[in-house]
Amino acid sequence: MARLARWTALGAAAALLVAGCSSGSSSGNGKNSKGTSRAKASATASSRGHSGTASALPSSLTSQKPDWGRCKATADSPAPGGDWQCATLKVPLDWAKPEGRTIGLAMIRAKARGQDRIGSLLFNFGGPGGSGVSMMPSYASTVSQLRQRYDLVSWDPRGVAASGGVRCRDDKEIQAAEAIDATPDTPAEEQAYFQDAADFGKGCEKAAGGLMAHVSTTDTARDMDLMRQVLGDTKMHYFGISYGTELGGVYAHLFPRNVGRLILDAVVDPSADTVGHAENQARGFQRALNDYLESTGQDPQKGTQKIADLLKRIDAEPLPTSSGRKLTQTLAVTGIVLPLYSEAGWPSLTSALKDAEQGDGSELLTLADGYNERDGSGHYGTTTHSQRVISCLDDKQRPTLEETKKLLPEFEKISPVFGDFLGWDTAGWCHDWPVAGQYDSPEVSAPGAAPILVVGNTGDPATPYEGARRMADELGKDVGVVLTWKGEGHGAYGSGSDCVDSTVNAYLLKGTAPKDGKVCS
Repeated sequence: MARLARWTALGAAAALLVAGCSSGSSSGNGKNSKGTSRAKASATASSRGHSGTASALPSSLTSQKPDWGRCKATADSPAPGGDWQCATLKVPLDWAKPEGRTIGLAMIRAKARGQDRIGSLLFNFGGPGGSGVSMMPSYASTVSQLRQRYDLVSWDPRGVAASGGVRCRDDKEIQAAEAIDATPDTPAEEQAYFQDAADFGKGCEKAAGGLMAHVSTTDTARDMDLMRQVLGDTKMHYFGISYGTELGGVYAHLFPRNVGRLILDAVVDPSADTVGHAENQARGFQRALNDYLESTGQDPQKGTQKIADLLKRIDAEPLPTSSGRKLTQTLAVTGIVLPLYSEAGWPSLTSALKDAEQGDGSELLTLADGYNERDGSGHYGTTTHSQRVISCLDDKQRPTLEETKKLLPEFEKISPVFGDFLGWDTAGWCHDWPVAGQYDSPEVSAPGAAPILVVGNTGDPATPYEGARRMADELGKDVGVVLTWKGEGHGAYGSGSDCVDSTVNAYLLKGTAPKDGKVCS
């Protein structure tokens, strides 16, 4: 079952995917539901070392010397070139018991080229669930200027890929689940939808075991600070994209005095709960779809309705494809979503929609397979498995079937194409999940931290622009600094704006933060 409400995930990877394939609260910000849980989250953070000190950690953790060596190929990616080194970091399974059982995190780095080295620059490319070890080498050309003064470093967070990556079901089970209607229309379809969700959770519990309760964003933020110490950095320098911005905000809250130069690009709204986040995405993807339709000379309202009508027909009768598989409504929507992550993907969307209107679902299925990490042999990646395990541990809100049905009219009003899917997903994603969620929305306040650069793109579909301002406000006065790009696609840095790139580079390389509110058009 594909994740719909967190189409977010891989900020930097989304454009690469497109390129490869082309060959409680319903207010939207969740403010009303967060008070108690946020206070508890803050209290917990304080009791576990809000100051950022590491005095409670055993020397067996803090004095680690990573055994950097040549990186090996993985099941999903070839070995990178000789510039890259890989190692394993030992971290506590349970941060409440730092002297107890440990697990290993896979790390990758390329050393700084210049003499005037600042330190390490950690990257998280989103998800949750994205592999930094696989993604970092392909992103290195985008950040080549930064490598003059930084070691480029990324890692597979706990529960991801080479760091205990979770696979909740096998390839045959994943493909079989594609037949489940993610917008059920009958009691039988509703039963199948929720049964599939419950079965997925059971598969995750069986696969993850004791790790399942220890893969939260807070756990990973604490891993990051240990990584900072082991790498020998006094301050944390960090580049977070998409979900990586939420992780960066949580890190800043836990360790404000350790914040060095933090970039948050394609910003997740930290004030949104599960329902608010889904509503934000419905608005974001509809906004991107409107921009796409206008670029083709179509009226956005009429064009949207045409696509919605197509999806209804596919729901009634899935389309044939050249592979012999059927294009279901759920796969069709996923195929529409992927090219909206980058303006470079818009031509592929035009072609795929044209073919689908003529009764051929092959191109939309190819796009959906790209998002779902399905290769030509029928093997699926595990990003969405890890994403679900992490996000369901984070997210406390669990809308019921009745609550969801009341929300659906508002979701459909926001987006006739995406609203229904995102509305249903609020109930299905963590249905009957084996582990309770931890908070309604993450705490990111970071009083006393150094300025953090928050980059928002007005055309971002997965993490709508409004989240950037909300992140900056929640980080606190004199901490969050907003840079706006009037562009398209998921993320701003490296997307074609010299203004954005030069501003970010000046901040990371020279420590020069722009004036809050700077706009790049």
